[in-house]
Amino acid sequence: MSEIPKITVDFFSLNFATIAPMIIVIVAALLILCIDLANKHLDKSLYIILAILALLIDLGFVLGFDSDTRGFFDLLLFDGVATLSQVIIIISSIFFMLLYFNKLKFHELNYPEYFALYLFAVAGFQFMVTSDSLILIFVALETSSMALYTMIAMHNRLTAIEAAIKYFTMGALSTAFFAFGSMIFYAQTGSVELSEVSQVLTASGFNNYTIVLVGTCFIVAALAFKLSLFPFHLWVADVYEGSTSALAGFLSVVPKIAGFIVALRFFEIFIIHNDKFIEMLLYVIVILTMTIPNVIALLQNDFKRMLAYSSISNAGFAMAAILIGTTQATQSLFLYWIMFFITNLGAFAILWLNRTKNYTENSDDNLKKYKGLIKTSPLIATLMGIFMISLAGLPPFSLFWGKLYLIGSAVNAGHLILAVVMILNSAIAAYYYLKPVVFIFLNEPENDTLKLENSTSIIKFVVITSAIFTIFSIFIIEPLLQIISYYTQISGF
Repeated sequence: MSEIPKITVDFFSLNFATIAPMIIVIVAALLILCIDLANKHLDKSLYIILAILALLIDLGFVLGFDSDTRGFFDLLLFDGVATLSQVIIIISSIFFMLLYFNKLKFHELNYPEYFALYLFAVAGFQFMVTSDSLILIFVALETSSMALYTMIAMHNRLTAIEAAIKYFTMGALSTAFFAFGSMIFYAQTGSVELSEVSQVLTASGFNNYTIVLVGTCFIVAALAFKLSLFPFHLWVADVYEGSTSALAGFLSVVPKIAGFIVALRFFEIFIIHNDKFIEMLLYVIVILTMTIPNVIALLQNDFKRMLAYSSISNAGFAMAAILIGTTQATQSLFLYWIMFFITNLGAFAILWLNRTKNYTENSDDNLKKYKGLIKTSPLIATLMGIFMISLAGLPPFSLFWGKLYLIGSAVNAGHLILAVVMILNSAIAAYYYLKPVVFIFLNEPENDTLKLENSTSIIKFVVITSAIFTIFSIFIIEPLLQIISYYTQISGF
């Protein structure tokens, strides 16, 4: 009887350093749970500090990589795009975590598990952007999604439970789509690594193209859910409305940059081969995602729902960069989303400042509550006006430069129709972004005007920091583009 051969794994060949950033975040999450088991009477600020400290250490490890590196059984790809996107994810997560230094005590913030889930979600997003393996991306997608479903439900309000159920139901559907799509690509190419899938499809001349298209449509549907692209965007407004403003702001920025990187790696297979069918499919999705939510946002009287539809439209703008597929477009994707993060952080932070506990459902975010805010809270009113003008894409504020560079990349690549649609949608968006400005500055305050009951100095610091970067963004555009250019070029994008 022959002996079964022994499997030996060289620890050093795994390049364990590539997984160290995610391990730090996961260990910190487990540490929070263990501390709670030992002592259940500690203040939540300890867990916030531990989470932020873990994310800062995580950031330090990520910045230690400066070239393409594979590791952990070749499942991880630590290239420039992975490094850049992780930096955005971590810094965004730190700032949104700072918002939990709030004054009022909400149900979910009494549980250390909430902050552990937050870190598990961040780790999942990091795995998504550092891998070109469909299997690991699938596991990371599920890890982050399950954490987010639970965090939303923990808010313990009727709207929060409803939002979590809707998010979970559609998330389960997108998970099935991603699994089916991955299975089809594995059956066709014998691999789940996108680089090898690309090589096999190219060598075979995209043999069995119809089957490849079926697999692609499944993956597109899964990514469209994660990125809230049309027609898989229907969950967004209800989920944002049912979540706290701090979590809704996090949802509007961090999960989407992870989804964009997966989409960037996946669609590169077809974009570089000028696949007309996939290009047309993306063209339709991008235009509808930019346009339809913008039209719906015109009808909204709830601040958070308006920002939800705004984030959908902005995701369509960013997705246009992947459709264009040039080096400038890839760079504009990162610049645009950084500018969007800066502005959206401030907008959702102000909504969080205005949160109360004794209110009827959804009343805090009604635009009527912001009538005459300039007279009751002049500084907050001015800052909210700045964020709304920035989201409208007016110069010289941050998102204007992101839109300008993105539209420029479309024009330079010959996508003139796409550029015109982007400009028209920016004009439409200007109306509903300026609508709150009218309520804030040109109306008299009412008896139920918000009183900043949830305000703390740390949240005000976040708002003012966001405002400073929004106003003076012109001075950081050039350095940002140089950094983005360096990291994207070493990745070959």
